[in-house]
Amino acid sequence: MAELMNCPACGSLFVKNSVRDVCEKCYKEEQKEFDKVYHYIRKRENRTATIDQVIENTGVEEELLLKFIRTGRLNLAQFPNLGYPCAKCGTLIREGKLCTSCNKDLKGQLESLAKEEGGSQKDQPRNTFFIKK
Repeated sequence: MAELMNCPACGSLFVKNSVRDVCEKCYKEEQKEFDKVYHYIRKRENRTATIDQVIENTGVEEELLLKFIRTGRLNLAQFPNLGYPCAKCGTLIREGKLCTSCNKDLKGQLESLAKEEGGSQKDQPRNTFFIKK
């Protein structure tokens, strides 16, 4: 469902929908920046460029480039050195929100928490209630 909001880039009022999260004017600017990036990395010699090289050679802001990657506008399968930072540690990843080590660490913490809660529940007496019909 569409909602009325201010553009995060320029502050103008616009109707947000599922396709765009910025106003029409800023979307057109983003599209120009995307075209710059896409034409740069499509060249054979630039396909192995890193994020820093793409930013340096195109002039596109890092946040905007990361937005293109996160939203799937740039297909990472074709560009082996592009990625986005892990939400926890900042390591470059290509899918999900966490790198494998942070994901493993989080799962370990959850498992230990579940064991602690499971042990404390066994120590407590259970109450049984019967309902008359």
